[in-house]
Amino acid sequence: MKKIILFLWLVPILASAQTKDDSVFIKKMSDDILQNGQAYEWLYQLTKNIGGRLAGSPQFNKAVEWSKQTFDKIGADKVYLQQCLVPHWVRDGKNDRVAITSVNNKLYINPLDAFALGNSLGTPPNGITAELFAVNDFDQLEKYKDKIKGKIVFYNYHFNPTNISTFLSYSDAGKYRWMGASRAAKYGAVGMLVRSMSISTDNNPHTGAMEYNDSFPKIPAAAIGLQDADKLWKLAQISKIIKVNITTHGKMLPDTTAYNVIAELKGSIFPDEIITVGGHLDSWDINEGAHDDGTGVVHTMEVLRALKAAGYTPKHTIRFVLFADEEKSGRGAEKYAATAKLNNEKHIFGFESDAGGFTPRGFSFHVPDSSWIKLNAWKSLFEPYGGSVFVAGGGGADTEPLEAAFKTPVAELNPDSQRYFDIHHARSDVFENVNRRELLLGAVNITALIYLVDKYGL
Repeated sequence: MKKIILFLWLVPILASAQTKDDSVFIKKMSDDILQNGQAYEWLYQLTKNIGGRLAGSPQFNKAVEWSKQTFDKIGADKVYLQQCLVPHWVRDGKNDRVAITSVNNKLYINPLDAFALGNSLGTPPNGITAELFAVNDFDQLEKYKDKIKGKIVFYNYHFNPTNISTFLSYSDAGKYRWMGASRAAKYGAVGMLVRSMSISTDNNPHTGAMEYNDSFPKIPAAAIGLQDADKLWKLAQISKIIKVNITTHGKMLPDTTAYNVIAELKGSIFPDEIITVGGHLDSWDINEGAHDDGTGVVHTMEVLRALKAAGYTPKHTIRFVLFADEEKSGRGAEKYAATAKLNNEKHIFGFESDAGGFTPRGFSFHVPDSSWIKLNAWKSLFEPYGGSVFVAGGGGADTEPLEAAFKTPVAELNPDSQRYFDIHHARSDVFENVNRRELLLGAVNITALIYLVDKYGL
C-alpha cells in the first residue's frame, strides 16, 4: 500500500518534469524555425518560379519535380512518387467573359469581373446570351421554378457575416457553387452565375470546383466579384428584363496522370505505425496558390526540416505527403488511403495544413473522446506560440479518406480565418499576401504537435 501511495504521489511530479522537458525541446525547435526556417523561401520558389498548379497542367508536373528535389535536399530517409489518375479540366487559356448586354431591351454593355468555375463546360465561341433570373437562394429557385426555362440563373447568396469562423460561412455558401448549375438546369436554365464565396471588399471573382448532376443538361457556370454581384442584384430589382452574355472556354479532357509526393522519416521503435503530415500541391490556375495551399506544402517541408535539425529520431514513421488534386477531385488523397489499405498499413494519426498561412490559433481534432484528456494536458505547451485553442472538428479534405479507411484520428491547423476568404480561389492568392512570421509560427505549432503525438501517442 505504501508503494502505491508513493507512486500516486510521484505521478504529478513526473508529469511536471515530463512537460518541462517537452517545453524545452519545443522551444529549441521554435527558435530554430523562427531563425533558420526555410518555409518562406520555399514558398517563393513554388509560387514565383512555378505559379498556379492545376492538377494535370505542366505547372503541376513541375511542382512535383521541385518538391521531390526539395525533400531530397532536406534529407528525408525516403522520397517517392505515388501515381494517380485525376480529372483533366482546362480553362483553355482564354479569358472568361461575363457582361450585361441590355436592360429593358436597351443596349447596356457592362462587363462583369468573372471566372468560370472549375470542372464547368464552356460556351459556344460567341457565348450564351439570355435573360437573367436573380434569386437569393435555392428556396427562391424552387418558388419560381416555372420562370427559369431559357434563362441564366444568378445566385446572390451572401457569406454569413455573423460567423466568427469564416469556414462556417464558406461551408454554408459553398453549395451554390458546387451544385447550383445542375439545380438551375433541372428547370431549364441555360447558364449559371454565382456570387463569389467571399466577404472581401474588392471585386475579385473567386473560382472553385463545381459538379454536374448527369440527370440534367451541363450548363456553363461562372462566379462574379462581390461589387459586380451587388450591382447586378440591384439592377435586377429595378429592371424588368436584363440580358447577360456568358463566354467561357472550359473543357474536360480524358483523365491524366498526377502524383502524390511522399517523403519519410523512418520510425525507430514502431516503423510500421505511420503518422501522416501533409498539404495539397495543386492550386487553381488563376493565381499562385500561395495560401491555398502553398503554405500547407511548405509547412509540411518545414516540419521535416525542423525535426531533423533538432536531431529528433521519431518513434513512428512520419510520412510527409503533398497530395494531388484536392481542388478538383480529391483523387490524390483517395489514392493514398486506398494504397495504405491495400498494403494493410497501420495509420495512427493524420494531419493536414490547408487553411492558409495566417497567424496560428490552434487545431481542430477528430479523435476519440479518450484522447481529449491528453490533448488538454498539452495546451499549455502551445500557449507561448499562439496555438492553444483546441476544438472538435475535422482534419481537412485530404485526411478524410484516411480517416474513413482506418478510423485514424485526424487534425488540422486552424490559423486566424478572418482574411482567408478575401483571397481564397481568387487572383489575389499570391506570395506577397503571405507574412513570413505568421507562416513560420504555423510551422512551429505543427512541429510541436507532431513531436508530441509521436512521443506519447494520441
